[in-house]
Amino acid sequence: MNSNREVVISGVGVVSSIGIGIESFWNSLISGASGVSVREPVTDSNTPFRIAAPVRGFDAQQFVKPRKAIKIMCAPIQFGCAAASMAIDHAGIDRAALTPERIGTVFGTETFFADPAEVADVFRKCTVDKDYQHDRWGEFAVREIQPLWMLKYLPNMAASHISIALDARGPSNSICQGEVSGLLALIEAADLIRRNAVDVVLTGGTGSQMALTAMLCRGAGQLTKRVSDPEKASRPFDVSRDGMVVGEGAGALVLESAEHARARGATPLATLAGWSRSYRDVNCDEFATAIGDNYQAALRHSDLSPQAVGLINANASGSVRGDRDEATAINHIFGSDTPVVAHKGNFGNTGPGTSILELIGGVLTKQAGVCPATINCENLDPDFQINVQSETTQIKSGIILKSSFSSTGQIASVVLR
Repeated sequence: MNSNREVVISGVGVVSSIGIGIESFWNSLISGASGVSVREPVTDSNTPFRIAAPVRGFDAQQFVKPRKAIKIMCAPIQFGCAAASMAIDHAGIDRAALTPERIGTVFGTETFFADPAEVADVFRKCTVDKDYQHDRWGEFAVREIQPLWMLKYLPNMAASHISIALDARGPSNSICQGEVSGLLALIEAADLIRRNAVDVVLTGGTGSQMALTAMLCRGAGQLTKRVSDPEKASRPFDVSRDGMVVGEGAGALVLESAEHARARGATPLATLAGWSRSYRDVNCDEFATAIGDNYQAALRHSDLSPQAVGLINANASGSVRGDRDEATAINHIFGSDTPVVAHKGNFGNTGPGTSILELIGGVLTKQAGVCPATINCENLDPDFQINVQSETTQIKSGIILKSSFSSTGQIASVVLR
């Protein structure tokens, strides 16, 4: 047991609507690109479901091995496996040199919603004179549905496939807590290294909010109605914001103990200085206070003051209330001068992948010394006394605080240095 082991990030991988791989992802952030567009199946509608930020040009065969495993992976699981493969390559790790028992996997995931088309024929055969008869399901489902169909959608399968591909025999876990799942997985992974349970952990988050069944299940209450101008629809902290845009994607990171990275001659991208986890009912009047308390807990764990932070990588989704609570917390803890950036204007809310994609944006910002602009925050809400970066700027300090919270109240913050 060694609670003082330093944890570093040595590699990252990205599958997103604004780029696959860190080079295209970073170039899109710097250029202010948006991945939001009209969804082809509903082009002629005017519903909130009409726009989204889909991953384009993705070929799982380039990343997933063995390839035969692809047929039992839904798209978000494929994204997660691809991002993990890229992260390992980016870290320059010799997979054959790893000790299997000292490698862990922790991934943020969610309930992956099935494509209705995959079971449509079964429902048709269970329908007699336009009346669905459930007692026919067992007979036709066994015949028509692929035997391993359910494995495509289980939340733990992203971590499972990554573990198998790496022959990782250390702890494996899956965190399912909405948008904050990826950041919670990162914290769990860092704890494993600090406890000396492992030397290396593949961690991250993957998800898709775009499945029709998922959108119908969750409803349109939190979605923007600005469907006529997709690229301008996701508006973090803007006075005209009216809700979020859904997307999909995955981000992965290689975490190592600092001594393990040094032993193989690796140069870390960033160090995890500290973190915090908490919960508060999002509908309560004290949620802004809870976010601020979470910031302070992460700073205490990092042995840093608010004045040391050079950039806040915000959660802001364009939610009317959520952005307000977050801006209140930022102003209360950091004042009105600390630079703030929000990336959901670029790629929307991808569910469990969101906080990791945003964190990777922070890692790349730290590497470049340049912070991308927050797009679509054209008129900062006048009630918000915070310093949102509307233009690409140099960062004055390499210490970055990344925070995230979910629609069900989970809150997490991580400090990079």
